[in-house]
Amino acid sequence: MACLIAAPASGSGKTLLSLSLAALASRRGLRLQPFKVGPDYLDPQLLSRVSGVACRNLDPLLCGETWVRRCFHWHGSRADLALVEGVMGLFDGRGAGSEGSSAAVAELLNLPVVLVVEASRQAGSIAALVRGFRDHGPPRVQLAGVVLNRVGSERHRALLAEALAAIAVPLLGVLPHSPSLELPSRHLGLLPAHEVADFSARSASWAALAERHLDLERLWPLLAPAPAAGHGVTADLAPIQTLLAGQPASPRSTHTPRPTTGEPRPSLAVASDAAFHFRYPEASELLEALGVELRPWSPLADDPLPPGSAAVLLPGGFPELHAAQLAAARRSLAELRHAHAAGVPIVAECGGLLLLGQELCDPLGQPHAMAGLLPFRARRGALSLGYRQAQASADGLLVRREEQLLGHEFHRWQLQELTGSAHPPEGQALWQLEGWGIPARAEGWGTAHLHASWLHLHWAGCPQIPRRLAAAAHQRGRSLRGAAR
Repeated sequence: MACLIAAPASGSGKTLLSLSLAALASRRGLRLQPFKVGPDYLDPQLLSRVSGVACRNLDPLLCGETWVRRCFHWHGSRADLALVEGVMGLFDGRGAGSEGSSAAVAELLNLPVVLVVEASRQAGSIAALVRGFRDHGPPRVQLAGVVLNRVGSERHRALLAEALAAIAVPLLGVLPHSPSLELPSRHLGLLPAHEVADFSARSASWAALAERHLDLERLWPLLAPAPAAGHGVTADLAPIQTLLAGQPASPRSTHTPRPTTGEPRPSLAVASDAAFHFRYPEASELLEALGVELRPWSPLADDPLPPGSAAVLLPGGFPELHAAQLAAARRSLAELRHAHAAGVPIVAECGGLLLLGQELCDPLGQPHAMAGLLPFRARRGALSLGYRQAQASADGLLVRREEQLLGHEFHRWQLQELTGSAHPPEGQALWQLEGWGIPARAEGWGTAHLHASWLHLHWAGCPQIPRRLAAAAHQRGRSLRGAAR
């Protein structure tokens, strides 16, 4: 069943290989289910678009091992083929260890590993590198073979093949060095799928690359779909149903009653455009299963909030690259301010948080006025990256006092309080964040109607969060209907 495509380090070519296989499957009329290890949004967008199937993130740290198994077996068994793209280097996990790494997920799901190695400027040394990754552990990996990337010539290929044969590791393909194959990127990784020019032409090139340069007789069987159920997996329930059938993940959280059957579905406005597009598919699925109607809203287009919006969700993305256009969207910003003043529940995550401040500086450092709901300006600064343990400071829209959650932080823009403080004052902070190698700090803003933070959460690992947002939307919807009578 399926394989996990990994590499010694980021930038080795595992995304290129994954896209090439997905493009070839699409050309052959086959449904391929893509998965991505870790807390990533950009690679999954590319994989989703080229395959035509929503990519699913497999992150045992954010979601737990039971969810990872359930998600993989449920979705992977409903396709003709399946593949899992790894994250960073094969053994890179939380901190300096391998917890949550690609190797850990491969062991958890019993997946063979295809190692993609960037082979330029190497010959016999490739054997030492591959042997190290094959034999390192725990967790131990089942190395199915190697695909070599950026191979310069036929002579170079022959040298590398001989070195791998000497350690009895199958060579599954040799990708040539070509600038046309490079994937465009910027400060947080690859470009989003909607910004990649000539995507159809690129997809055709990726499929041709797979046909010409991969050993498909040995590699294609490694894409076999997942079995319908595995250890700890209920075969007859979809993953979202199992989440909502159980109790909330946190033992300290309170259970939120489900909406009354037959109650009208409240509308939740979701910022959805080139500035705001970082969402896991489970977020929409959970809210819809909880009786909420999701309605797209584009601040970039200066759209008004959808009529009757009972809540607003501002996901992550790249608002800093569109700061001038957002500042010019006066109707959208005014409606956001009006919604906040009226007590409409608002949830802002990472890039969504930037829309709520006083000012947002673009990449050139030019400030632009935002909604002005929170007292900060944001400008480019040091990279903040890694898993974070969060302990809530007080009861709020989505969290309960002392509740603990695990999320992920990934941004280069930093906040500066207009009063001079770099963080929310202690009494206003949403929670305390801790992570490997960084000091604990107060972060975020939280009230009964507002949740704003840098922290990305995967709601499959904390289903009490969408429950509470859905409950707040239903309550607001009832108030709107009552006022209309």
